[in-house]
Amino acid sequence: MRCLRIVALSLTLFLVGLVGPIQAQLQMNFYANTCPNAEKIVQDFVSNHISNAPSLAAALLRMHFHDCFVRGCDGSVLINSTSGNAERDAAPNLTVRGFGFIDAIKAVLEAQCPGIVSCADIIALASRDAIVFTGGPNWSVPTGRRDGRISNASEALANIPPPTSNFTNLQTLFANQGLDLKDLVLLSGAHTIGVSHCSSFTNRLYNFTGRGDQDPALDSEYAANLKSRKCPSLNDNTTIVEMDPGSRKTFDLSYYQLLLKRRGLFQSDSALTTNPTTLSNINQILKGSLEGFFSEFAKSMEKMGRINVKTGSAGVIRKQCSVANS
Repeated sequence: MRCLRIVALSLTLFLVGLVGPIQAQLQMNFYANTCPNAEKIVQDFVSNHISNAPSLAAALLRMHFHDCFVRGCDGSVLINSTSGNAERDAAPNLTVRGFGFIDAIKAVLEAQCPGIVSCADIIALASRDAIVFTGGPNWSVPTGRRDGRISNASEALANIPPPTSNFTNLQTLFANQGLDLKDLVLLSGAHTIGVSHCSSFTNRLYNFTGRGDQDPALDSEYAANLKSRKCPSLNDNTTIVEMDPGSRKTFDLSYYQLLLKRRGLFQSDSALTTNPTTLSNINQILKGSLEGFFSEFAKSMEKMGRINVKTGSAGVIRKQCSVANS
């Protein structure tokens, strides 16, 4: 009997251990009682301003991605550092835009519900709303994320997949976040909108292996056009180029079509066609409908938005998104 009681007690403690984290997980309408209009405030702000700067949709989505890949979705990408060693100071984040936009939403929320809505949730909600308002897919955004206080440039550099990634590097960095190859292909589909600086891919045009050569995986006609009309030198750090030429404002399947034509802008885009599983995923997406892609993209976004979130008593609610100890 004593052994049975010990087993029963152990099982109870095990179950309590399971229930604890589950209770602290994200949930839909988390702010229903503490700030009932929180999500509408975010949505209205995005709706009122995104038409004046539609390119922010891609920028906010990128910010969300970069935030979640470093210490989880905790708003740490927003933190400023006087010493220049925060996430936003790292090379992958030097071209991230939308910080002021998030700060403006936070100010409205603080006026309505002081100290309630996290910066991490604002990024998640605003990026989704911006994509929807520009004609892209919709996805569920459960809330309840809390903010982190640690932001290191070195961690951003180590965890955010660079555009020069080969397949192995992409697979590893995504797997580190609990994302599989299907998620890799679907989330890469966000490159159907937005722009990039030449510096993210000119090595493919001018110095791919360090010998002044061109990436043989890049379509030669496309490469010639990029050289003559967009990025005339290896050292161009200012010119911007469409990631999905002719379709950069439309969330569609064009990006995947270009991959099969060897016209993915980044080495990381091209890498998706070098593995049989990801190549099969690309072909499946193209055989399906746009609605089907939207549905699958939504699932991967929801999954990404849950990466290592801080909930319950973990983390804080920063009153100023750019200040770690606010």
